[in-house]
Amino acid sequence: MAWTKTWILITLCAAFLFSGCLRYSFTGASIPPGVETIFIPFFPDQSNSGLGDLSNRLNQILINRFVNQSRLQLANNEANADAVLDGVITSYSNRPFSIGGNEQANENQVSITVRATFLYTSNDDPEWNNSFTGTFTYDPSENPIEGESSAANGALEQIANNMFNDAVSNW
Repeated sequence: MAWTKTWILITLCAAFLFSGCLRYSFTGASIPPGVETIFIPFFPDQSNSGLGDLSNRLNQILINRFVNQSRLQLANNEANADAVLDGVITSYSNRPFSIGGNEQANENQVSITVRATFLYTSNDDPEWNNSFTGTFTYDPSENPIEGESSAANGALEQIANNMFNDAVSNW
């Protein structure tokens, strides 16, 4: 009988202690009540990057970040969204980062800058309107086209991470 009471007490204590963990998000994203959807349109590429799919890549990375690391669902348009992340790719560069003894680049660095605005549709003013820059290096002597493409993806991942962190830090 005493063992049964002890077991019930332990079970109730465990349930009480772990009930607070059920709402925990491993990404730290705690979304305000009523915010269920986000609209992320394509960010036009005004950088003259020469990479025709840069806008599409950024869009896919942002959607994956916001939908997979929060409880937000993707809205098809701004009218059906509770939050909007909009912007433009403003600059792209691919320059030598380190020079070797033979005066050739050992590493190139891709740098991308994006100007973005994050807005709750219930508010008139944006939560933020910032520029985000991502950089990533690659070895141009090893498959330079694939290296530049991978470096561009790395830079876009940094930008998406920073946008996501800035958006959820206000939550």
